[in-house]
Amino acid sequence: MSQAASPQHTPMMAQYLKIKREHPEVLLFYRMGDFYELFYDDARRAAALLDITLTQRGQSAGKPIPMAGVPYHSAEGYLARLVAAGESVAICEQIGDPAAAKGPVERRVVRIVTPGTLYDEALLDARRDNLLVAVHGAGERIGLAWLELSSGRFGVLEVEGEGEMLAELQRLDPAELLVAESLSLPPALEGRRGLRRQSDWLFDLESAIRLLCDQFGVADLRGFGCAHLEAAITAAGVLVEYARDTQRSRLPHVTAIGVESRDDAVVIDAASRRNLEIDVNLGGGGDNTLASVLDTSATAMGSRLLKRWLNRPLRDRERVEARQAAVALLLEHDGFAPLRDDLKAIGDVERILARVALYSARPRDLARLRDALVALPALEQTLADYPEGSALDELKRHVHPYPELADTLTRALVENPPVVIRDGGVIAEGFDAELDEHRGLAEHAGDYLVQLETRERERTGLPGLKVGYNRVHGYYIEIPRAQATEAPADYIRRQTLKNAERFIIPELKAFEDKALSAKSRALAREKLLYDGLLDTLNAELDALQASARALAALDVLCAFAERAQALELTRPRLADAPGIAIRGGRHPVVEHVSDAPFVPNDLMMGDDRRMLVITGPNMGGKSTYMRQAALIVLLAHTGAFVPADEANIGPVDRIFTRIGSSDDLAGGRSTFMVEMTETASILHNATDESLVLMDEIGRGTSTFDGLSLAWASAEHLTRTRAFTLFATHYFEMTALAEQAEGVANVHLTAAEHKDGIVFMHRVEEGPASQSYGLQVAQLAGVPQGVIARAREKLAQLEQQEVDQGSRTAPGAEGGGSAPLQSDLFASAPHPLVEELGCLALDDLTPRQALELLYRWRETL
Repeated sequence: MSQAASPQHTPMMAQYLKIKREHPEVLLFYRMGDFYELFYDDARRAAALLDITLTQRGQSAGKPIPMAGVPYHSAEGYLARLVAAGESVAICEQIGDPAAAKGPVERRVVRIVTPGTLYDEALLDARRDNLLVAVHGAGERIGLAWLELSSGRFGVLEVEGEGEMLAELQRLDPAELLVAESLSLPPALEGRRGLRRQSDWLFDLESAIRLLCDQFGVADLRGFGCAHLEAAITAAGVLVEYARDTQRSRLPHVTAIGVESRDDAVVIDAASRRNLEIDVNLGGGGDNTLASVLDTSATAMGSRLLKRWLNRPLRDRERVEARQAAVALLLEHDGFAPLRDDLKAIGDVERILARVALYSARPRDLARLRDALVALPALEQTLADYPEGSALDELKRHVHPYPELADTLTRALVENPPVVIRDGGVIAEGFDAELDEHRGLAEHAGDYLVQLETRERERTGLPGLKVGYNRVHGYYIEIPRAQATEAPADYIRRQTLKNAERFIIPELKAFEDKALSAKSRALAREKLLYDGLLDTLNAELDALQASARALAALDVLCAFAERAQALELTRPRLADAPGIAIRGGRHPVVEHVSDAPFVPNDLMMGDDRRMLVITGPNMGGKSTYMRQAALIVLLAHTGAFVPADEANIGPVDRIFTRIGSSDDLAGGRSTFMVEMTETASILHNATDESLVLMDEIGRGTSTFDGLSLAWASAEHLTRTRAFTLFATHYFEMTALAEQAEGVANVHLTAAEHKDGIVFMHRVEEGPASQSYGLQVAQLAGVPQGVIARAREKLAQLEQQEVDQGSRTAPGAEGGGSAPLQSDLFASAPHPLVEELGCLALDDLTPRQALELLYRWRETL
């Protein structure tokens, strides 16, 4: 239970409680000597989360004080665990002078560590963005703003509706999400880790505009191209206010705001992004994803940028082709290898510069920045080998040396500095004469005292004279009592002992004044010089940040080139005409992780071939074939080369996938409900420039309902004219090719061997001849008795079909039968058609057509 301050509390606890009242929602790390201490409820919570000891500290207001603490020198590890658990922590430091304090040393919260405002190296995943995101809804328009404090990257975007918002939030994957208290959120976001409700009054447009103009030092926001995005600006204002408040800083490295538009990118909704496993697999990890295969970046900042490119493929052909041209140039000159070697010496300059701007950079940050600046001339020279007018010109403009900064840091820093500045030993000898003097006094005091003692013995002729020191009286010259009367006139008596007299002389007093404070003066001087280095770097911050961005982009392009060579990727062509033509396409992830040779396949879709109905056995490769098409299209729009012999990609505005099955227990939705929700989104939003992957629509309900929904959905997409890959086990769906324009059948091949099956994984024209369901079940380990009984039942059903004179073949899994032939409908009695309320066969709905089929079969 929280405690209120009262006269009964000790002065220190009264100070603690006053500070805690100002930060009631976060854990308070209260600095006491070499520990950060937590009290009361904070102590109980931290002890449980960190598995540390919960103790008691005396009493305050007559009650024991629950207490837990962590050493300040190892606090980062504990902070990392707390932040990972979704906690925020206020860091309260001693800012007063303990020697001068009357009562408790003055303390102040210097920073609030929250999941979305991290910049400490030890608290961050080096190869993933860590974003703080704010959302503001204004009618149908929803504004999003995001800030990566560890790099200064700041952006805004406006979307329409909940679905687009969820898609963008999944792309951004915020560590912390700020929303108004009154904003109604979809179930997927309620209870989300890192969700922070903010007071409604903070979401004020005018206040946001004033705050952003102050942040950027401008009169208005028109220069950033976002003045008309009122919802996004409001969100951005809340975000900056929150970041400033938690960091107790004006965020000097946040100097501009970028504007994104959904029309600039190939839109991928939340479900599709999850199904494609771009950088997060279905289990929530990073293994066996597209990013895991492509990310061979030499730097962490390159790795983060590569993931951003993959998650936001561009529609702007000029930008995409510029990236492709750069990759081709690197491959042509085989220049990516030496560039990658140079980049490895650069490190994560982007995040180091953010810590420099926030004056939180540690000595080893500056050492790594020094090494990066020293390495830049070699990188510039490597780039100089590429001719002017090449695709790398824009990057070359920003990648240039900073000789003065490199020289300053080289002279200023020791080769391997300690972790922190507080204990000194960071600034190199010879950089500053005053610091060298202080250090010399502190380090060589003993030598001086020996020399002084020898000199004074010779001068006075007193062999018993010695020079000493104690903490109470300082330095002294001690003479035995019997010889004290012979002390020179310049000796000033300092202390009388039983057997000796102690003196001081002006020279020793001057040395004492210097020596006793030499270490503290050296530390103070070193801290002053260190801050001066940060000032020097901050004077060049804008140029250094531009260089960091260029280096990250160069790193991604080199990674693309390396992958293109190592994985035998091809430069795709972006075409004006609609269509997708892929020869020898491969799934980049499956091929990479599989021990068996991958079977490449073609995909040919154009204006007269808009939908492929894909049949074939389970495990035959239908999903792989579909996903590889989407990933090839996605890669083509990032500027990367693609796993294919040849690829021509027409305009694509969106990629939709309805693949896999899972329920949403938290949202109260069954597997089938999730499937239908995703299907509805596709049917509402797909256009004639969309790529749609539909896998096993309708399998979560009865055969007739499922088949009817699958048919109707496919039929709708034929009218939309979206480029659609429609995988199904309903063989009846193959009849759509004869009834709808732009539909073709393809199938994945397989062959029976004895009682088993061999998957050929090759795509061929036409529908599959059978489903191989029993063979797949046998491969899955279904007991042999069950397989044998299933074969008996299958034989019975086939015989019944023969006995009824049916012209259909055995069905697929899910209760379907063999493909319907158009002549079955052609010979159907017209009275049956009329009985169903239709004037002609063309008017039949899919369900009516099925009912007609089965009623017609009964007449045979």
